[in-house]
Amino acid sequence: MRGAAIALVSNRTMKKISILGATGSIGRQTLAIVRQHPDEFKITALAAQKNVAALGAAVREFQPELVAIADEGEYQNLKNKLSGLKTKILVGEEGVIAVAEYNVDICVAAIVGIAGLAPTLAAIEQGRMVALANKEALVCAGPLMLSAIEKSGAKILPVDSEHNAIFQILENHNRDQVKKIIITASGGPFREKSKAEIYNATPEEALKHPNWSMGAKITIDSATLMNKGLELIEAHYLFAMPPEQIEILIHPQSIIHSMVEYVDGSVLAQLGPPDMTVPISYCLGYPNRIVTEAKPLNFAEIKDLSFERPDFNRFPALNFTRAALRAGGTMPTIMNAANEIAVAAFLASKIPFGRITEIIDAAMQQVENTRITTMADLFAADAAARQKAEEMI
Repeated sequence: MRGAAIALVSNRTMKKISILGATGSIGRQTLAIVRQHPDEFKITALAAQKNVAALGAAVREFQPELVAIADEGEYQNLKNKLSGLKTKILVGEEGVIAVAEYNVDICVAAIVGIAGLAPTLAAIEQGRMVALANKEALVCAGPLMLSAIEKSGAKILPVDSEHNAIFQILENHNRDQVKKIIITASGGPFREKSKAEIYNATPEEALKHPNWSMGAKITIDSATLMNKGLELIEAHYLFAMPPEQIEILIHPQSIIHSMVEYVDGSVLAQLGPPDMTVPISYCLGYPNRIVTEAKPLNFAEIKDLSFERPDFNRFPALNFTRAALRAGGTMPTIMNAANEIAVAAFLASKIPFGRITEIIDAAMQQVENTRITTMADLFAADAAARQKAEEMI
C-alpha cells in the first residue's frame, strides 16, 4: 500500500502560505503563528465560507494577494470591506479552488467536512505541500488522494495532533519495523457517563470538551468518538498502516498525543500540551521547529498519565469507522455524510445526542456502497447518504 508522501524542506527562506478555512479554529491559529513570526511566513492567499468580518480583518492585516469567499451572497459585502486594497477577490467554489491552486510553499487545508475535499485535492494536484487539517478528505477519498499525490509529487504534513505525533515519531525510523500505531483519545466530555446519560446529552454538555478548544463540529465528533474513528482511517492512508495495526486508546490527560510500538518492544511517544498551535507550527516550520506561545509541560505538576480501552458499547462510532474502512468503496463517504448531517441537527437541537450514531448506522445499512472511480461517484454517495439522514431527522 502506498502512504501519503511526506515532505523534506531544506531552507529557511520566507515561506508563502495559503489557508483554506481561514476563519475557522485552525485557520485563526495559523494566522496567530504567522503574526508571531513575520520574518518567516507570508500569508499569500486566504479562503473562507462566509465569515466576512473575520476574513476581511485578516485580509487587511496580512495583505494577501488573493482572497476567496465561498458564499456568493457575501461577495459584495467582502468587496465593500476591502475597498482600497490591492487584494484580488474571488467568489464561490471556483474562487476557493483558485486559492487552493495558488503558488505557495504551504497550503493549510482546514475547511471542515467534505466541503474541503475538492479544494484539498486541487492543491495536491498542483503539487503543493499541504498541511492537512481536513481529515474527511482522506476518509472519503483516500485512494483518489494517494493517486493524485503520486502523480503530482505533492507532500502531506498532518496537522491533527495525533497524526502529527505519529509523523514526528516515524521520521527517520524504518517503518517496516513498526508493530502498531497507538492513537490516543481524551475520551471527551462523556467518558464516565452512562449510556442513558450520553443518549440524552444536550449540545451545551457535548461542547464542553475537557482538554481541547476546537470548532463545534469536531468537538461533537470528539464527544461521540467519531473523530477518533476518522483518525484511524486517516492514519491508515497517511502511514500505509493496515487497520489491524492501529489501536485507539483512551488517555484522559491528552499529554501523550500518540505512540508507535516497534517490533523490538520499544514504544515511542510524542508528548506536548493540548494546544493545536504546537502541531500547526511544526507543519509550518518543518523540518525546523519554531517558537510558539504554547504553555510548556511541567512534569513536576503532572500527577497521572492514565490509559483505558474505549467502550465500544457506549461509543459505537468506533465500530462504524472500522466497518466502513473494511467495506471500502463509498462506505466511508456514506458514514461521513450521515455524521455531518446528524451533528448539524444535534447542534440545532433537532435530535438528542444518541440519535447521531443511530442515524449513521441506518445510513450505512440502507445506502448502497459502490466503487469509487471518479469524484462523481463519491459525491453521488454523499448526496444519497445526506438525503437518508435528513429523512430520519
